[in-house]
Formats: sequence, structure tokens, C-alpha cells
Amino acid sequence: MSFTEFHLHERLQRAISAAGFQTPTPIQAAAIPVALTGHDLLGTAQTGTGKTAAFALPILHRLLTQPGATRQARTLVLTPTRELADQVQASIQQLAIHTHLRVATIYGGVAMAPQERALRSGTEILVACPGRLLDHATRGTVDFRGIECLVLDEADRMLDMGFLPAIRRIIGLLPQERQTMLFSATFAPELHRFIAQTLRDPERIAIGTSAPAQTVAHSLYPVPTTLKTSLLIALIREMTADSVLIFTRTKHRADRVADHLKRAGYSTGVLHANRSQSQRQRALAEFRTGTVPYLVATDIAARGIDVTSISHVINFDIPDTADAYIHRIGRTGRASRTGEALTLVTHDDHATIQTIERALGERLSTQMLPGFDYQQAASPGAVMPEGRGGKQARQHPGLAYLASPAYQERLASVQRA
Repeated sequence: MSFTEFHLHERLQRAISAAGFQTPTPIQAAAIPVALTGHDLLGTAQTGTGKTAAFALPILHRLLTQPGATRQARTLVLTPTRELADQVQASIQQLAIHTHLRVATIYGGVAMAPQERALRSGTEILVACPGRLLDHATRGTVDFRGIECLVLDEADRMLDMGFLPAIRRIIGLLPQERQTMLFSATFAPELHRFIAQTLRDPERIAIGTSAPAQTVAHSLYPVPTTLKTSLLIALIREMTADSVLIFTRTKHRADRVADHLKRAGYSTGVLHANRSQSQRQRALAEFRTGTVPYLVATDIAARGIDVTSISHVINFDIPDTADAYIHRIGRTGRASRTGEALTLVTHDDHATIQTIERALGERLSTQMLPGFDYQQAASPGAVMPEGRGGKQARQHPGLAYLASPAYQERLASVQRA
């Protein structure tokens, strides 16, 4: 299939060719024809499958072929994080490069005044985070009367972050006659109820939602809780990597892990919600260009990281759910590249591993790093892993791990191999 089969506006075809797009991805092939009809759409797809173009191209085609009132926003895209908003804006601008159409981002952490100027000067497409957009609505600086299309991107994450009440308030300010497109990797019961109340007989499109990309190799690295930092540095020392994304459970841990990597001689950035917007943008820019090849991040802050060169994802802390695991490791193995996902696990993580393996339909490979002393004492200042309640794990290095029957079985299978 070719993009020419969608019969998009000639200016969009020029941008598609200039971007080097040749064959639509599965989500693009399925979603673009539906979106072009103006029908409501409910889409699911793996991370990194070209979802933004799947909704951006039909939106841009409509704006070009059906001119509306000037200086009035006609499309609203809601995203959970600033990073994703920036990514969506960049993707839309790339596709709209040969048009007069304008895109503005609206999110917190930066001054209101530049956003107000962009809204006053006129923009056809708004890409926004719910909280700051409601601030503008309260101040009367945003006009929703011309909105013809609403896109809810990564709706599951917006639900996780508590944005559902704000989204409901925003939807109450929009025209009832509009097209709504919702994209989500997972569907909690609350999201099902929201969809039933918000979308009108949506066309459902699901592309590869139950498993991560096949280009990713998975490995578990069992380790005593107090030796996680030492093992992380030892793994990095042994690997050949273009860029490595490391996930932690908390913001504090992200700072601590990044500090240890820097002291070990690795150029490392950090990304979490307590960093200022300029710090987050700088960390992403340095990671994207390869100036800083290691980035430590929390789940929420990592939404919107679109760096095709990521060769490894390391879960310093195992994610809480299988869906979160799939989201995390979807940051590697993108754009037909191969990638590796490494997860440091302790005996406390056994139940979560089983949940992830059931979701993937396969048992994850268990590895041990040759030459690493799993019985050593923790190094001074090591990052102490926190339990689900935020308390530090209290156990002698190695003993709790060795006492776990589940990991004794895994260890034995690895040693026999």
C-alpha cells in the first residue's frame, strides 16, 4: 500500500515524500481512511508505530480542503505530558511544512504570556495538556467554539495521571458536533465508561495491542536489592550501546541513580516531573542528539520520548503492571531497529514477573552477568530500592535472593544452560 491511495492533499503528499515515508504502518493504513470520513475512532497500537501521523494527516487534509474561520482553533489534541505535546507538535509541523497551518502547544511549567500571544494570533491546531488548557479557559484566552475535531492521545496515561475530571470539563466546553478520536494502549473500566459517554459509535481499530514490538529482546537479571546500583553499572560497562533509557519508580530514585552513573564516568541526564521545563527539554535534546547517551526517567516523564536510536531500555525498578512494561520497552526496537530490554528483579518481584509473562505469552529469559559478585556487600551510598510502600528493603545482600524458591529455580535453569 502507498500513501497516494489515501488521496490526501497535494501539499501533504509533498511533505510525506520529503519525510521519506513510503509504506503506511498498520495503524496508519487502518485509521487514516476512517478518520478521513469524519467518523469517531477508537484506536490502539504499540508505541512507535506511527500513531501521530494516523490522526494528523486526516486532520491536516480536512483543514486544507475545508477552509474555516481564520484565527480560530479547529482541532484540539490532548496529551498527558509536555514531552508528548512537543513530540506531537513536531510531527504535525513536519507534515504541515508546505501549508499555512499553524500549531501551538499549551502546557504548564512555562510562562502563560507566550501561549496567550499564540492563541491571540490564531492557530488552527492546539496540542495541550489538560491542566494548563483549563487555566487558559478560566482566563478567557482560549476559544473552543471552532473546534471540529478532538484527539485524546494516550488516554490511558491521562487516566493514570488523574486528568479525567479535567478532560470532562474541557469536553463540556467543546461543540457537541465534532469528530473525536481516542488512542490508548490499555482500557481500564473507567476509560470504557468515558468512551461510552464521549464517542459516538466509534470505529474500533486495534493493531498489535497485547505484546511489545517483536524487535525487542527481553532479559531478567535477578539481583539482591542492595546490589542493584552495582549491577546496573556493571551491565552498562559490558554493553555496546547507542543510547540507554533507564527507568526508576520514583523521582528521588531517578536523581540518585543518575548521580551514581555520573560518578562512575557516564554522561547521564535525568527526566522527571520535578525538573523544570527547560531542564526537561535540554535533557531530551541532549539524549536525542547523543550528546548524553544515558537518560534516567520515571514513567510519567518518559511519555513522549521519541528517539529511534535507543538501543537499550533498563528497568532499574520493575514496572507495576504488564501494560507499563510494554510502554517502557516500546521505547526501543523502533523504526525497524532491534533493541534490548533488561529488567533488574528481586525476589519481591516474582508476582509481577508472572503477570508480565502471562501478558506476553512467553517466559522471559533469565540472565546472570558473568564475573559479577552476587554475594558482595553493598557499595557505600548504594541506591536502596524502595518497597511499594516507600520503605527501604531490609535484607542482607544476597540472602533474600538466595532464599527465594522461585529464583532458585531460575538460577538453576540458567546455570544448567
